[in-house]
Amino acid sequence: MHDELIAQAQAWLTEDPDPDTRTELARLLDTQDHTELAARFSGTLQFGTAGLRGELGAGPMRMNRSVVIRAAAGLAAYLKKQGHDNGLVVIGYDARHKSYDFAQDTAAVMTGAGLRAAVLPRPLPTPVLAFAIRHLGAAAGVEVTASHNPPRDNGYKVYLGDGSQIVPPADIDIAAEIAAVTSLATVPRPTHGWDTLDDSVLDAYLTRTDAVLAKDSPRTARTVYTAMHGVGKDVLLAAFARAGFPPPALVTEQADPDPDFPTVAFPNPEEPGAMDLAFAKARETTPDLIIANDPDADRCAVAVRDGTDWRMLRGDEVGALLAAHLVQRGATGTFAESIVSSSLLGRIAEKAGLPHVETLTGFKWIARAEGLRYGYEEALGYCVDPDGVRDKDGITAALLITELASRLKSEGRTLLDLLDDLAVEHGLHATDQLSVRVEDLSLIAAAMHRLREQPPTELAGLPITRTDDLTQGTETLPPTDGLRYTLDGARVIVRPSGTEPKLKCYLEVVIPVASHTDLPKARAKATTLLESIKRDLSTAAGI
Repeated sequence: MHDELIAQAQAWLTEDPDPDTRTELARLLDTQDHTELAARFSGTLQFGTAGLRGELGAGPMRMNRSVVIRAAAGLAAYLKKQGHDNGLVVIGYDARHKSYDFAQDTAAVMTGAGLRAAVLPRPLPTPVLAFAIRHLGAAAGVEVTASHNPPRDNGYKVYLGDGSQIVPPADIDIAAEIAAVTSLATVPRPTHGWDTLDDSVLDAYLTRTDAVLAKDSPRTARTVYTAMHGVGKDVLLAAFARAGFPPPALVTEQADPDPDFPTVAFPNPEEPGAMDLAFAKARETTPDLIIANDPDADRCAVAVRDGTDWRMLRGDEVGALLAAHLVQRGATGTFAESIVSSSLLGRIAEKAGLPHVETLTGFKWIARAEGLRYGYEEALGYCVDPDGVRDKDGITAALLITELASRLKSEGRTLLDLLDDLAVEHGLHATDQLSVRVEDLSLIAAAMHRLREQPPTELAGLPITRTDDLTQGTETLPPTDGLRYTLDGARVIVRPSGTEPKLKCYLEVVIPVASHTDLPKARAKATTLLESIKRDLSTAAGI
């Protein structure tokens, strides 16, 4: 067994083009570190609908130049089989470790395969890449990013020519082409021949952001902004300046790209502590709201003053606020969301007489809703301009929520006042999440197995009226690994995360509210119910 492992590692070492990973692997071979070698050579990173994502390092189970070159070769072969012999592939990248190298490798492989390649001019938000695909009429796009994962990770996200992320069966077909790459020596990689784009694509994207806002709307709301050590700052500041908003006050410690993310444990606005510096800045500057992007700026977080301090709005709250704002502005078209997001969007759409669609989680599905006008998912992802960016976009979402805050400010009201109005109109929709991060992925499979074998009959004293095993699919949804419980006045969905080692449980309770004076009581009841559901679900899943 050890001999086979060492032979694999030595074979990998001979063709590894990166001196950093070669040094790392040579050291593991010298020290005969079989545990670490096994961790890197026990299989291959699986290419799926999220593309690739994993820890940086040597070997097929890590993100590195060898893995990326194979992935690019597989994508190139797939595109040529689809008839894109001379097709354009646009490549974007964030500011993480190795992102630039992975982008250049991808461009080289595409050029060597006879396709045309164009690389964005510098690290830019993922939505700029998603926009560029449609804007330039590309056959496909690649974004090198691990979004809001820890600093040690990187990833590889693939889009096709419609500007949205791949879905089955494209992922399976590309994975088969990747698996067919026997050796890096078979992959031509010229040193030139691709384009590095200038700022004209970014300028076109910024021109498009203007169209998100209503003509002559108020632009007075003052913001604090954090880029979370990512690539959002310059593009967001440019968009806000064009729109005529007051310049955001920056969280300077997190304003510029830094692949080590020194001020946060996880560079995700949803994680505990990630927003602390933004809250501190807000206490100094008393803005109307706080805006945060994740590192590749496709997500947008919003925080507001609540009483004497600041709090993050849930993704579902922002999702409902943006929907209500678009309805108020007379938007038409389909409102779409993932199944784990709040059912409040459906109520808002129904009252406005607009089509409403639920999809599987991920913007690869939301973006495909027919006639899409607005889409969101609870994990801080919002698509407010689907004709420009058919994916979540943290820049345009920031513009739209700041426009809404400005309109409410002109009326002497706040985002929280509008949330109260929505609760009275449609019922209080309170959501929460039970999220368990694991080191050992088998624990997630065990929890799902236990819930299927010994299904709960009630949670928090509420009988479960219906259970859907989503692996079977439904009339409107393709199969996915998940369980959905419908309760009297509540809903629970349990699923393994597609991008992180987490089991995620999404909870929602709906409490009817007669008037604004009943809201405090309804909120207290919702909090108690959600805590009870969490506790009971935790016990049922054995986590």
